[in-house]
Amino acid sequence: MGGWWTWFNGLLYGVGGLACAGVAILVAFQEKLVYVPVIPGVKRGYPYSPTHFNLRYEDVWLTAKDGIRLHSWFIESHVKRPGPTFLFFQENAGNIAHRLHFVHLMVRKLQCNVFMLSYRGYGDSEGFPSQHGIKLDAQAALDYLHSRPDIDPSNIFVFGRSLGGAVGAALVKDSPRKVAGLILENTFTSVLDMAGVLLPGLRYIVNGKGGLLNWFVKSPWKTIELIKHVDAPILFLSGLLDEMVPPSHMRELYDAAQDTSSARHTLVEFPDGTHMETWSQGGDRYWRSIEIFVQNCAADTRSLSTSSIDT
Repeated sequence: MGGWWTWFNGLLYGVGGLACAGVAILVAFQEKLVYVPVIPGVKRGYPYSPTHFNLRYEDVWLTAKDGIRLHSWFIESHVKRPGPTFLFFQENAGNIAHRLHFVHLMVRKLQCNVFMLSYRGYGDSEGFPSQHGIKLDAQAALDYLHSRPDIDPSNIFVFGRSLGGAVGAALVKDSPRKVAGLILENTFTSVLDMAGVLLPGLRYIVNGKGGLLNWFVKSPWKTIELIKHVDAPILFLSGLLDEMVPPSHMRELYDAAQDTSSARHTLVEFPDGTHMETWSQGGDRYWRSIEIFVQNCAADTRSLSTSSIDT
């Protein structure tokens, strides 16, 4: 009996020690899992600039509310009378230069301006990334766009892919009258839910339904809760072969938005779309989906303005 009890106590202490070690690792390294400003094996700086894609641009430096200086690019439309302006929020890994191949097509296909923000700790921006800090960065970018006299403030759209979708949802929730519409591509329901996707052993203790260790997570990015309070129209672009974020997350986000908002929302699914390449796999249908969404938002804005005048 004594030997068995000693063995059982040792097992309990061992399991408890492993659990404590797991919690310590989660606390210490979680931000390095959520935010990856530098792709392993790639230098932190920008490998190329917008000039490599023959894009007209301005270097823009912003200061967030907490004093952090942020670097950005304002990519100008190639036409004299540009359409919308997109505030683009990137995915987790790398910097804004790694998205230029997408943005140069965006400018050409949609005849738009694009503002590319480097989150704090990314690219040439100062500081270290965190959920609170990046929300301040996003607000600084939107406020800057509204200060420019050369763009239409009623025709600003927020575009976020993956992590950028969570950033965009938080921004539009907090600034409902400053954005014409929100576009989310391959975005997760929350970092809490993604913990169990990336590390299956965590799904029982860290998850969006109230895991025991949720309170240890510093950047939960609860997109599914944010989306319920977004009043602007939302376009959901979902790649059904997404190897990072389960496509079911996008369907859950769409359903949550449909259930709680009076705004018009659209879900477009791309059978061959992967996490990073839905835009290239989607072809013309991808760009046409965005174009129609922008046109519908503009029509809604005109209708709303007419109603206000009539009233």
